[in-house]
Amino acid sequence: MDKYTETLLRLLQVPRLGANTVSQILTTIELNTLLSYDADAFYAIGWTTYQIKRWFKPERKYIDPALEWGQKRGNQIIHCFHLDYPYLLKQIESSPPVLFVQGNTGLLIHPQIAIVGSRYCSDYGSYWAKYFAAELCAAGFAVTSGLAKGIDAYSHQAALDVQGKTVAVLGNGLNQIYPAVNRKLAQAILDNDGTLVTEFIPDQPPLPANFPRRNRIISGLSLATLVVEASARSGSLITARFALEQNREVFAIPGNLNNDFSRGCHKLIKQGAMLVENAKDVIENIPYYGFTNMQLRDVKDVLKATVPCPNPRPPSARHPDPQHPDLFKLIGHDLISVDELATQTGLGVEALLIQLLDLELQDLILCEDGGYRRQW
Repeated sequence: MDKYTETLLRLLQVPRLGANTVSQILTTIELNTLLSYDADAFYAIGWTTYQIKRWFKPERKYIDPALEWGQKRGNQIIHCFHLDYPYLLKQIESSPPVLFVQGNTGLLIHPQIAIVGSRYCSDYGSYWAKYFAAELCAAGFAVTSGLAKGIDAYSHQAALDVQGKTVAVLGNGLNQIYPAVNRKLAQAILDNDGTLVTEFIPDQPPLPANFPRRNRIISGLSLATLVVEASARSGSLITARFALEQNREVFAIPGNLNNDFSRGCHKLIKQGAMLVENAKDVIENIPYYGFTNMQLRDVKDVLKATVPCPNPRPPSARHPDPQHPDLFKLIGHDLISVDELATQTGLGVEALLIQLLDLELQDLILCEDGGYRRQW
């Protein structure tokens, strides 16, 4: 493993040095210079005593398993100085210093379109996710999404069904697939020359704070982001916001006015996102148009494809049933802390956070100021 990878992992294990701070450091200080710094030099750039201690005595339990993972067949660690690091992603603010990749690394520099949307989509949403994914793959693009239930999974599967390419960006380490229901889909992506990628070390669990970070990578890898179906507070809108901040195109599909999961798309359209009715609308309004072969084809068979997702909820269903009803009952409209929830449930913190994440991804609860409350 080269010195860049280990040095960047050393940086990332220093407390309060996230991807944004590490990116800022790397724009002003050469890596070789950083390696020659003594404590006084680190004090001079604003590091605390604890940060300096962790730099000189790093947590090997963070670094070594990641390095060992990278040595295994089929696994790759791509750092931001590597020639294979995706160019578009490198252009964004707070680009991840390190990427953990399984599958086809070359796909990361292939022209990509992100397709995102609700986890609990309607039949309408699943239909158009499959349609656009198939058509865009037929035109030569790779489809990029987040391997979540619903729109993400339908998009990945439709890409596979037309022998297209797809990239799945995860909000956790690659030693586990989240959600578990999409493990077979993840393996199918790898078996069909696709790609799994994340910025998180291999054993990192799927914590709530990881998913906005994942979303910036989805949009950062892509020439444009298409939002198929999303509620007014959907995480898909975070991806769209990142795309705009990254100077990428944002497209949205209009939906049924009676469907809560159309409100996010309508909001984006009001704010200036381009309304699209077919894949040609997307292709003609992004850069790199010349990279596509425009062989758009009939995808009726794809629209009948099945994917490992829960049955889509009908448009009239306002709120999904909570996956963890006992925990959900404890969360009201006033903030409640993780510590208090742990005391009341008797759950360990890690198990509790995973259940809270499930409820958050159902759009049932919000995380605010270190606590949780109901969305409605």
